[in-house]
Amino acid sequence: MTSSAAVDLRHPETPGTCGAHQVVVCLPFIGDLVGGSHMSSLGLIRNLPRSRFVPLVVLHDTDGPVADLFRREGIDFVAAPVLNRLERAAPRNVAAVVNVMRTLPALVRFLRASNASIVHTNDGRTHLIWGLAARVAGSKHLWHHRGDATSFGLRRVAPWLPNRLVAVSKFASPRPGIFSAASKCSVVHSPFDVTKMAGFEREEARNNVLAAIGCSPETKLLGYVGTLVDRKRPILFVEAVAALKRLSPETKVAGLFFGNALNGLDEAAKSRAEALGVADCIHFMGFRYPGEPWIAGLDALLVTAVNEPLGRTLVEAMLLGTPVIAADSGGNPEVVEDGRTGMLVRADDPDEFARACLKLFSDAALRDRIVETARSEVRARFSFERHVHAITSVYEELTGGMTAMQRSARAG
Repeated sequence: MTSSAAVDLRHPETPGTCGAHQVVVCLPFIGDLVGGSHMSSLGLIRNLPRSRFVPLVVLHDTDGPVADLFRREGIDFVAAPVLNRLERAAPRNVAAVVNVMRTLPALVRFLRASNASIVHTNDGRTHLIWGLAARVAGSKHLWHHRGDATSFGLRRVAPWLPNRLVAVSKFASPRPGIFSAASKCSVVHSPFDVTKMAGFEREEARNNVLAAIGCSPETKLLGYVGTLVDRKRPILFVEAVAALKRLSPETKVAGLFFGNALNGLDEAAKSRAEALGVADCIHFMGFRYPGEPWIAGLDALLVTAVNEPLGRTLVEAMLLGTPVIAADSGGNPEVVEDGRTGMLVRADDPDEFARACLKLFSDAALRDRIVETARSEVRARFSFERHVHAITSVYEELTGGMTAMQRSARAG
C-alpha cells in the first residue's frame, strides 16, 4: 500500500501503472465516512479485469475510516494531491466554487501524470471536485449516482459535467427533460459476493447476536443497518419497536442499530426510546465490519428509509436469508415484491412495520417462502460478475475511440 501524493509510473507495482492495452481508472474518495458506495467499490476494484483496466484508488483522508477499510481489505491507494473535502452537504455557494477552482490545477496535473483515462466518482463531493478536473485533464468522467433523482447535483450539474452516468436504481435515475442527464444514464445495480453470503450459519449467528446484547433465545431480533441519518428514519425504527411491544406485549423484542450516527440522531433515538418506554429494548451496536454475521443473526431487517435509492443492506439481508420489511418508497419496490421476496409497508408508519413483523413471526411457511424466493432472485440479479460486466462496458464505451498511444500523448 502506498500513500504518496504522486504516482510513480516507472514501477509496474505502483497503482496507476499500465501496459499498452490497459486503461487507468481513477477512483477518488473523500475517506471520512464509510458507506455503501465504498463496499460496492471494493467489489468492483477487486474484480476489474487487470488485463484491460488498472484501478488507481485515491483518498483525500489517508488516516480515516475508508483508509482503514481499504487497508484491511488489501486495497492499494494513494493520497490525493490536495486536501479538499468540502462539507458533506457540498454547499452550493461561492466559497465551494472557489475551493474547487483553487485545487483544480493540482488535480489536473495528477490525472495527466497518472495517465488516467477515466475518472469514476462515487459521491456528491467527488463528483464536483474531480469531475471538473477530469474535463480539463481530458479524462472521461463517469458519475456513479447513489442518491435520489431530486438532488441538486443530478438535476443541475450532471447534465453537462460527466461523459456518462450510472444510477443504482430506476428511482435514482434522472428524469427526462430539456435539461437532463437521462440520455447518458443507465441503471447498474450494486455488486455483492453472492457465493460468500451463502455460507453463513444463521442459528449460530443469531446466538452470537443474543450473547452480544444479553437477551434470551425467544427474543425477536429486529435490525436497522446503516448510518443514522434522517432519510433512513432511525426514530421511526424505535417507534416500530415500540408499536410491536404495544400490539403484542408478550413478544420479547430487541431493536439493534448497526451504524454510525450523524447530527446527533443516536441521542435523538435514545430519547425517543426512553419516552416510549422501550429504552431497554434498543441497542446501539455501532458500525460493525464485516456486517454479514450480524445481519444473518437477525429475525428481520427493517428498512425504514424513505426515498432510498437502493440500500445495500436490503440485498445483503436477502442473500443471507434474513427476511426484509421495507418502506414502500424509493428504490425498495425495485427489489422487494410484497409477500413474495419481502414485505412492503406504508412509509413512515410504525404500526404497519409492527404488524408486518408479527405476521412474519406467526407464519413460518410464509417466512420460509419469502426467504427462499428472495435469495434466489437477488443471487441472479446482484452478482459481482453482472456488475463488473456492466461497468466495464461503460468504460469500454468511454475509451473506445482512444488508443494507448493517444492516451500516452495526452498525458505527456
